Amino acid sequence: MQSKKRCSWCNEKNSKYVEYHDNEWCRLNLDDKYLYEMLRLESFQAGLSWECVLNKREFFKKAYDNFELDKVCAYDDKKIDELLNNEKIIRNKLKIVSSVKNSIIFKNIVKEFGTFCAYLKKFSGDEIIYETGKTTNDLSDAISKDLKKRGMKFVGSTIIYSYLQAIGLIYSHEKGCFLYNRENKRSSKK
Repeated sequence: MQSKKRCSWCNEKNSKYVEYHDNEWCRLNLDDKYLYEMLRLESFQAGLSWECVLNKREFFKKAYDNFELDKVCAYDDKKIDELLNNEKIIRNKLKIVSSVKNSIIFKNIVKEFGTFCAYLKKFSGDEIIYETGKTTNDLSDAISKDLKKRGMKFVGSTIIYSYLQAIGLIYSHEKGCFLYNRENKRSSKK
């Protein structure tokens, strides 16, 4: 039996990566809890591979109280020290401290727009961008710039582009991948 052809970046020896590629990546999911979780995880990717973060995802969920926004917003120095000493997650002090501050900013955005999805749609409308071979675009640039202006860290355009792929606002399965969607292929708006 021949295996499915997947995007070139997918390490088929890692079952978590295959599961993520096949059933989650580029699938539209605009639930605020998911949007929050993925933004937290993507921010830990900076300077690392997504596979590294994905392999630690369950440990992150446990360490970050299942990504309950209100709980993370209330983290104090004791909890930050606990995270810094947790060998099962990425223990970068700047990323951990920023994760709490970024959570507070995320919560403020939700208060301002009603949902984080509504905030994202301010930039994207209801359109999904179909493109491959990029690491940034005008959409990721605009969202990154705005999040930085609001005080978020570890949200550069490349991280935001990866985030938009993860949540399905950018659909990037490669030609030849069994999930490539030729019929809906469109160029990004310029």
